[in-house]
Amino acid sequence: MSMNQSKQHAHAAKPRRRLLRALIPAVLILIWLALAGMGGPLFGKIDEVSSNDQTSYLPESAEATEVQASLGKFLGDDTIPAVVVFTSDTKLTTEQTDTITEAVKDASTFDGIKGDISPVITSDDGKAAQVFVPIDSKAEIADVVTSLGNELRKTAPGGVTVYVTGPAGFTADLVAGFAGIDGILLLTALLAVFVILIVVYRSLLLPIVVLSTSLFALCVALLVVWNLAKAGILLLSGQTQGILFILVIGAATDYSLLVVARFREELRLTQDRAVAIGKAIKGSFEPILASGGTVIAGLLCLLLSDLKSNSTLGPVAAIGIVFAMLSALTLLPALLFAFGRAAYWPRRPHFEPEAVKAENGMPSKGVWHWLAGVIRSHPRKIWIITTVVLAIGALGVTQLNAQGVPQSDLIIGKSEARDGQAALGEHFPGGSGSPAYVITPKDELQQTADTLLDSSGIDSVSVTSADSPSGSAPVTNDGIQAFGPPGTPAPEPTVRNGDVLLQATLSDAADSEAAATTITELRNSFKGSDVLVGGVTATAVDTNQASIHDRNLIIPLILVVILLILMMLLRSILAPVLLILTTVLSFGTALGVAAVMFNGVFNFPGADPAVPLYSFVFLVALGIDYNIFLMTRVREESKLYGTREGILRGLTITGGVITSAGMVLAATFAALSIIPILFLVQIAFIVAFGVLIDTFIVRSLLVPALTTDIGPSIWWPSKLGRTS
Repeated sequence: MSMNQSKQHAHAAKPRRRLLRALIPAVLILIWLALAGMGGPLFGKIDEVSSNDQTSYLPESAEATEVQASLGKFLGDDTIPAVVVFTSDTKLTTEQTDTITEAVKDASTFDGIKGDISPVITSDDGKAAQVFVPIDSKAEIADVVTSLGNELRKTAPGGVTVYVTGPAGFTADLVAGFAGIDGILLLTALLAVFVILIVVYRSLLLPIVVLSTSLFALCVALLVVWNLAKAGILLLSGQTQGILFILVIGAATDYSLLVVARFREELRLTQDRAVAIGKAIKGSFEPILASGGTVIAGLLCLLLSDLKSNSTLGPVAAIGIVFAMLSALTLLPALLFAFGRAAYWPRRPHFEPEAVKAENGMPSKGVWHWLAGVIRSHPRKIWIITTVVLAIGALGVTQLNAQGVPQSDLIIGKSEARDGQAALGEHFPGGSGSPAYVITPKDELQQTADTLLDSSGIDSVSVTSADSPSGSAPVTNDGIQAFGPPGTPAPEPTVRNGDVLLQATLSDAADSEAAATTITELRNSFKGSDVLVGGVTATAVDTNQASIHDRNLIIPLILVVILLILMMLLRSILAPVLLILTTVLSFGTALGVAAVMFNGVFNFPGADPAVPLYSFVFLVALGIDYNIFLMTRVREESKLYGTREGILRGLTITGGVITSAGMVLAATFAALSIIPILFLVQIAFIVAFGVLIDTFIVRSLLVPALTTDIGPSIWWPSKLGRTS
């Protein structure tokens, strides 16, 4: 081939390369658009594949799970009981009681009510009445409870207040509490991120591009998670759903900001946007992959949890992080390529390689340049002071009460079920409507009943019987009691596989600490026998025990996994150990300050045992991200300028983008607090506060000062530590 032919061939190839450069981003955008289009409509359908039933999240080996699996054999219909309480300031008259009876009879025809409603039971003081209403567990429980309460309030006699409580009432409260996840939570998180990005970048188009990347990642993640949940492979709950939304929006935005910052740097060095975006991806790939991999590894450690609400969160959230990474490394670059410098309008980066050369690749002024100078002058003083301050904050951990909270306190704000339980406790045994279910061999029936009746925490005991009007007959120390006049034969208990079901009404509210103590004592009494104790209270006891087990197992495991990942990433032992220690100190400070705030300011009743675990997973896995972003750049700069100079250059170059990322992540997690669920509000506070500590103290002061003081030895035992 002649020289002229070669030139002609090369000239002809240029349009093809330009076409290919434009075609790949266009195809990527279309693929993401198509997938997001399939996932978007699922936002309003998550309740079709999710459940908030605590029992479904217990380990199969849990005693409450075994009992729950057997209840259908005795009780028949798959229902959840609602307790309707009627109260009056004065004794109920015969006329009022008759009116209540008629109203309840009319309510039995409502859709969603399955089985017979119990007779009206009047309290000993005559000022209250209660009925037990079986609600189909497959129905929209919140809708049925709301309709039932509204209708009974319309027909109730004057001067009588109506509450719907019990397991169905509290389930309705939870459903109502999680109702804002699809709409208000997502909108609040997106708005918070949008405002922060507008303030930081003073651009209108760039925040839209970044948020589009995050939202598309969430839509595609939801598409995958929804279908896996529908197939029964994953379990979804309201809290898992809320965390997924926040995690994907926060993580995708953080990863996107790294790409955006790198792209801006490269646009100052080249006029070719394709070259700039290629170098931006190359520079961002390792920290994003390491960061996302760390979070995914930490989340997947949750698979070892006994509690399914923990073990199922792991893969659900990990799927979200995968798509957050993919969107930041594929969709965002495609969008940035399409917009080019216009993405940063009105502050478009100019092609100015000479200016970059004069700056030596680092801003020569600004807050981060100043801070780097301060750290250079006083590294030891800074890291010692910040460590002491963080350690003082961590002392508050001793005040953290994370042994579980009553079901009635799960909802923040108004709760009809909570008010109804309080009214119920004033006039009836506190555990009415939420009995302890005790399965016992038939030949041990009376012995088991006697043990129950001898407990001060048990008010009464009944046995399932098809012969009695309400399906159960009372049991005393003298045996099963007959209904009707003296001489009526006692009904036979229902026997399934040689076992009998007893229902023990607790003296205290089913979600109280006293009721939990009663269940624990009963189980100890039955230890070594074939008697099983389940029900609402037993489920809460088993959940707390499993949660504490998970916390003690998973937290050390996550630390080890993340430490190993950091060692591989930084090719060092000392640096990863110090980074882990600083992150753990930051977590302790966040937890300590939160404990003080929960007890002294918010007056929370306590915390679920899973709160420290979830907070640890998110704070350590996500908090270490900022150290990864910093230290990968520090290592890059150290190879060229030496360790101490590399540390200060890395801080100066990454300071703005990492701080922006931290503020975004804190804002997205803070958005969880708008959902009136105690667990989510506490997670929101701890993680948001902890991320801010990581961003402004640990990554900005403690880590740079500590590593500057140590110097090249920070990379021990790698070659960089010997040659810097």
